[in-house]
Amino acid sequence: MIEQELNQHPFSLLSEAGRRRLQEGTDLAYFQPEDIILDAASTSDSVFVVHKGCVAELDVNAPDNRRQVNIYAAGDLFGAISVLNGQSRYRFLAEQQTLCHLIPARLFRELCESEPDFGHYFSQCLAEKNQRLAERREGGVTLAGFMLARVDECMRAPLIMPERATVRDAVAALKQHGVDSVLIAHRQHYAIVTKTDLLSALVMQEQSSDTPLVQVAETELVTVAPADYLFAALTLMTRHKVARVVVMESNNAVGVVELTDVLSFFSSRSYVVGLEIERAGTLEALQLASARLPDLVNALMAQGVKMRFVMDLLASLNGRLMSKAYEMVVPAEHQRASLIVMGSEGRGEQILKTDQDNGLIIGDHQQWPGCDQDMQRFTRTLLSLGYPPCPGNVMVSNPEWIGTVSRWQRRIHDWAEDPGGKGLLNLTILTDTHTVAGDSGLMETVRSTLFSRCSDDQLLMAHFARPALQFSTPLNLFGSLKKPQHGIDIKKGALFPLIHGVRAMALQCRIQETSTLARLKKLVAAGAMERAFAEDLGEAMEFFSELRLSQQLAKLRGENTQVEDNHIVVQHLSSLERDVLRDALHLVSDFKQRLSRRFHLEY
Repeated sequence: MIEQELNQHPFSLLSEAGRRRLQEGTDLAYFQPEDIILDAASTSDSVFVVHKGCVAELDVNAPDNRRQVNIYAAGDLFGAISVLNGQSRYRFLAEQQTLCHLIPARLFRELCESEPDFGHYFSQCLAEKNQRLAERREGGVTLAGFMLARVDECMRAPLIMPERATVRDAVAALKQHGVDSVLIAHRQHYAIVTKTDLLSALVMQEQSSDTPLVQVAETELVTVAPADYLFAALTLMTRHKVARVVVMESNNAVGVVELTDVLSFFSSRSYVVGLEIERAGTLEALQLASARLPDLVNALMAQGVKMRFVMDLLASLNGRLMSKAYEMVVPAEHQRASLIVMGSEGRGEQILKTDQDNGLIIGDHQQWPGCDQDMQRFTRTLLSLGYPPCPGNVMVSNPEWIGTVSRWQRRIHDWAEDPGGKGLLNLTILTDTHTVAGDSGLMETVRSTLFSRCSDDQLLMAHFARPALQFSTPLNLFGSLKKPQHGIDIKKGALFPLIHGVRAMALQCRIQETSTLARLKKLVAAGAMERAFAEDLGEAMEFFSELRLSQQLAKLRGENTQVEDNHIVVQHLSSLERDVLRDALHLVSDFKQRLSRRFHLEY
């Protein structure tokens, strides 16, 4: 075996003696295109390392359009799991003229036994594949199945009553049909009345049973479409703090999805964290629910759930965690103040908990003498929930990030006058702001000031966009991936320029959405970006985020501890992942050139 393959992962885990044994014991084999190198259900006498060429991994039992499992190119290893399992699950087919190094099965097993790190690497791969096979055999609703389920698979027919119906009519209808809510046709739209609404009207408000139903109805509905993912419905319920959504099609109510229906659909899993957060009545209960979030992330990623769904759900759950903590700490009379989160949390793109990035906006006429003490206590509460302090001190425990609406507006003007210093950084932080508790209208007033001061200031916007070009894209002069042994920084080289560039364009176009994916859609609608390019950027961001998250989860499990945070070792990726990474980085390079022209950064 040549030295190049020996220096790559996982062979770099071997000792010098192990490498010598491997180099002395391997052979070389040549395969023609369409040769079956290793067939499904057959035993393997070797582990294969591609030296030159291309090998396809095929699931012979899958439909033709889903048969290909993976592609292996130069430097990639396959057949190890087949040797350890006793037989191959898939077929490996040469797609072109291919040279492979052959490691005898006996030598490979001996190295796995005598070299703990090397053996541990393959035992983990085997355990992961076996776990996924077991989950497939179990049947029932897996997380992946849940992610693909549509709203129309879980909705129930709506109970619709005429506008002239009374509270008495609604109570009788609920009892007769055994449901928890009714819809009423109201001014060519719909309103909803729940059991709780009826109980509040009759007992708390002392309304008569002849009261028109429309007087106790909620007219602001949270709606979904029949073809929407059920997962999206659950996210909406979490975000809007409601127990049901109305299913609309062509302006007609065609169904209702209750939280109990979704949880029943989801009951085969143990990670119903959202329900635990909602039920938490004490800080201790909230801490227990918070501690389950990493398990939820692990489960979602293990099942191959699409990254944007994971981000949506975790953003909603983190938001509810902070909102519940805010309600527990802040006196009720002051809870109308707007608690805002910033950074990745403000964009709804944070998966695992990171530093606290938050602030507080208080109404101009709101009196809150003990605000500083309450915010100190709130910061300590978030610490107990697993959110570490912000190194830059962007937290409500810092008076610089607390203020009335007027004070925040003055800050924006002051920061805009300092585009070469800290003011620019503060404007960047504020651009991603999202309200998680209190009156969101306060934040919208501040955001309007941000837009009116900054969006049309071309010189300021050039300063604002320039950091997107600060870090080089990790591609060499020939357009191939750089492969340093310590890894490439996926955050600086890929995620940051993409996210910040989209953020700059969103500020210039006065787009109120804060998530990168939502901003991309709005940029397309505003004519600032072509649809295909925006979709590609969104896919690239998800891929970069997934690579970064995989590295973070590995560190939490005690793996890859020698790799720096946010670094991805290209040599550890599969050939397919390397191809996607290279294409995605070329897309980032193209985007940076577009930004340079749009904001005149070449000058």
